[in-house]
Parts: sequence; structure tokens; C-alpha cells
Amino acid sequence: MQRKIVVIAHNIRSTHNVGSILRTCDGFGVVKVYFTGYTPCPGSEKDERLPHLVEKITKQIHKTALGAEQTVKWEKGEISEVISKLKEQQFSIVALEQSSISVNLADYRPTKKIALLLGEEVAGVNQDLLNLCDQTIEIPMLGDKESFNVSVAVGIALYHTRFWN
Repeated sequence: MQRKIVVIAHNIRSTHNVGSILRTCDGFGVVKVYFTGYTPCPGSEKDERLPHLVEKITKQIHKTALGAEQTVKWEKGEISEVISKLKEQQFSIVALEQSSISVNLADYRPTKKIALLLGEEVAGVNQDLLNLCDQTIEIPMLGDKESFNVSVAVGIALYHTRFWN
């Protein structure tokens, strides 16, 4: 089954993480990336930001995206509107977050249409957003650290989501 996967990058601070997320999404055939909250995004034709800021941010994203910012469809949006729109389109909203209700990634059975929600690098996905999700998944950690970098975590989750039978 070919799954339709989108990624919602909410309140990701680092332009380098954004670039890496875009490149990873390109590699796994993600249909679209939604940038919400304060997540930086590349420049676009209708960009309302100051030109020098657009140039600087786009250049920083490009450092790790290496052109994926041009090959992956993306959109800047408001988080609740993006989630509502995706739910109307029958996407299952799945948060990648450690919580008391998280399902271990190995036990997660992806549906046909998935919107993978990523949260802040340190604080993760807040409870209000978790309440809007259909499911929460987490990657088990075997070392001393509590979590992976968000750009690494999305790669692991997308691999499982894309290739699970």
C-alpha cells in the first residue's frame, strides 16, 4: 500500500533542523510539509517578510536541505487550521512525542493517510496539540539521552511509516 504522508513541523527553532527535515521528507516521498508556529520556512513568491530576512533564512535552510526546499511541497500555516484541514481530508494526525499514552514506534500500525506532527526541539508537542491528535508514537531510547534530535527522529519515524507492511 502506498501511504500518503505529510509532516507538520510545529515550532521548530533551528533552520538547520528545518533543512534536514525537508531533505529527509524528500527521501521518503512525503507529499507536503506544513510549517506552523515559529518554524522558519524558505522564501516564496508571496512572502511578506523583509527581503534580507528571507534571504538569510532560505540560505540557512538550504545548507542542510541541499535543494529539497525546492523539491518538497511546503506551506506555511496556522496549526489548528492545518490539523482541521487534514482531518477533513481523512488524515490520521500522529504526534511524535514521548508521553504516558505514546505507542512504541515498533508497535505502531500506520494508516493509509498520515500527518506526522513534530514539536519543539526541547519541549516537544504540547498537551493542547496532543489532544487534537489521533495517536501519539515514540521512539524507544536505549542510551542515556532522553530523545533524538527532531530531524533524526523524523527520519526514523518516516522509515517505519513508509515501509511498514
